[in-house]
Amino acid sequence: MQTLTPQVYWAQRHEDIYLRVELSDVKDTEVTLKENILHFRAQGHGAKGENEYQFSLEFLDLVRDKPVCKTTERQVNITVKKVEPCWWERLTKQERKPLFLSPDFDRWQEESDAEMELRAEEEKISKLRVESRVPRDPLRTLKRGYIFMYNLVQFLGFSWIFVNMTVRLFILGQDSFYDTFHTMADMMYFCQILAAAEIVHASIGLVKTVLIPTVIQVLGRNVILFVIFGSLVDMQNKAVVFFVFYFWSAIEIFRYPYYMLSCIDSEWKLLTWLRYTIWIPLYPLGVLAEAVAVIQSLRIFTETGLYSIDIPWPLSFSISFSYVLQIYLVLMLLGLFVNFRHLYKQRRRRGLRNKKKKMN
Repeated sequence: MQTLTPQVYWAQRHEDIYLRVELSDVKDTEVTLKENILHFRAQGHGAKGENEYQFSLEFLDLVRDKPVCKTTERQVNITVKKVEPCWWERLTKQERKPLFLSPDFDRWQEESDAEMELRAEEEKISKLRVESRVPRDPLRTLKRGYIFMYNLVQFLGFSWIFVNMTVRLFILGQDSFYDTFHTMADMMYFCQILAAAEIVHASIGLVKTVLIPTVIQVLGRNVILFVIFGSLVDMQNKAVVFFVFYFWSAIEIFRYPYYMLSCIDSEWKLLTWLRYTIWIPLYPLGVLAEAVAVIQSLRIFTETGLYSIDIPWPLSFSISFSYVLQIYLVLMLLGLFVNFRHLYKQRRRRGLRNKKKKMN
């Protein structure tokens, strides 16, 4: 039986050399590494049939003495560790490449690709080190469970309002406009009182959201609900109540389930798209309906003097609450700009994150 040289394929990383020997049904494999020279001998089925195959390679730079050899039915895989992690310009010390040696294109990388891979690995290790130094929050699961339940309760409340108003609209038509407050107010009171917790969540860092837009939205809605609708009987029978409640609930039935899924690190793409798209028409329409409600209430507050402040002598004048509401109208438009800008930035950041995920 004659001794032949097998076909050998090689590839490298910064720290390792990979050799793939094309032999099947291998027996009696012997791999040694002495004085930076790899010696291989084995009996198996190669290009010249069943024979004994062997070869030797003197590496370009220093390598460690213990190669790792794994034999499969079709090939022999050898991994050799470099002493100094670096990129070699060639595998062997001799400049002329041996005839039996070829690049392993399945595992081949350019130096720039290897640099990127090495950098990514270093960043991953660095991130793990930083995370290991940051103490894990023992209440994390409890906090996420609480936020999940809060969003679930709000979703159920606003869904009840939205579905009931929609059904009543189909059955009663325009007549449903004028008794919206009397049929929906209790649930809306509950949801909006509960929404005050969102200010607390943002202020203590329980959720990652900006505090100012949250305060504007929660307090603005509560002024409309409790001060204008709740304290003026004449406003409770107006059609504007229907539109205010309907726009509020239409926005929230997409916002709260989106936050629920975020608590469990899950995502439904259609819901995400609706959450970041549906507010574009609905939010300005909701603010417009609120502005109409404020304008309609000005005359009532002026005539009744409700919430007006009388300044005693020597100044002797009164401040009508309708003047306060006129200032509130201006602030409402500013709040619309602030919240719209905040929501638009959220939508844009979300789009950029999705684009990066697709690129990766």
